[in-house]
Amino acid sequence: MRMGPGWKVFLLPALIAIWAVYYLAIPYPISKAPLEFTLEQGSLKHAAKQMEDAGILGNSFAFVMLARIMGKSSAIKAGNYELDHPLTPLQLLDRITSGDFTQSGITVVEGWTFKELRKALEANPDLRHDSTGLPDADLLSRIGAAQSSPEGLFFPDTYYFAKGQSDISVLGRAYVMMTKKFEKEWEGRSAGLPFSSPYEALTLASIVEKETGKAADRPMIAAVFANRLKLGMKLQTDPTVIYGLGDSFDGNLRKKDLLTDQPYNTYTRVGLPPTPIAMPGLKSIDAVLHPAKSGVLYFVAKGDGSSVFSNSLAEHNRAVNRYQKK
Repeated sequence: MRMGPGWKVFLLPALIAIWAVYYLAIPYPISKAPLEFTLEQGSLKHAAKQMEDAGILGNSFAFVMLARIMGKSSAIKAGNYELDHPLTPLQLLDRITSGDFTQSGITVVEGWTFKELRKALEANPDLRHDSTGLPDADLLSRIGAAQSSPEGLFFPDTYYFAKGQSDISVLGRAYVMMTKKFEKEWEGRSAGLPFSSPYEALTLASIVEKETGKAADRPMIAAVFANRLKLGMKLQTDPTVIYGLGDSFDGNLRKKDLLTDQPYNTYTRVGLPPTPIAMPGLKSIDAVLHPAKSGVLYFVAKGDGSSVFSNSLAEHNRAVNRYQKK
């Protein structure tokens, strides 16, 4: 019996219905358990793309259509999620629209060293401490970092996570955030800066972070160091010496410490230290990549958090006598 032309009208909806039943019944496979992912504030398509990038959705289009059909396209809750087993599309949609996430968090502070960051991670009871005892080189490899030292590579911010999430995951997010923030700033940097690589700029930003007592002074402090680098002068900054002393530093920087050569002693060596000495914030990064247009070469702390800047050694000595030797 020959079928009339109208059979296609009935067959197409039937095929769509069969596909829909199949799609809704099959759980999304996950590559590992638990699988952790974060949804940032944004549109349904943005959330679906984030889940696709996390390896949850093979194709986000069907999930987006499901959310719209179910009337939940505007109900996605930003947060940190963890999947300990595969979920069907409807179960996943319910999870991310019901707010079934954990808002534990950790704040990475501007000026922290990596040692201080690891200590804070280890002290957080809501994290899974996978990095404990892990050598720095192995940890860097786990987060996809090509640098040889972890110092300065993590962006100061507050990071939220699901309870039981790996501390390495948090470090990975902080590393990616620093990379993105710094790359954006580097692209718009001022001309004529004395850096042969972005890493050198990051290193100087960490010094500016540790040297700054008053936020408004950052561009001028950055100008001092940039000018010294251009002229081949020693940076002569105490925070680098203190960093190099490590655990032997007792809170009192002595003259012998300034005279004893070591890789981070900028009183005995010309140029930048081999690595950053802390995690710089965005304002310090911006100051280094856009220093004040000034010929200053010296600065001294006034004692109230601010600094006095000088173009010559004679001016600087007068400032030292006024503010440091009274």
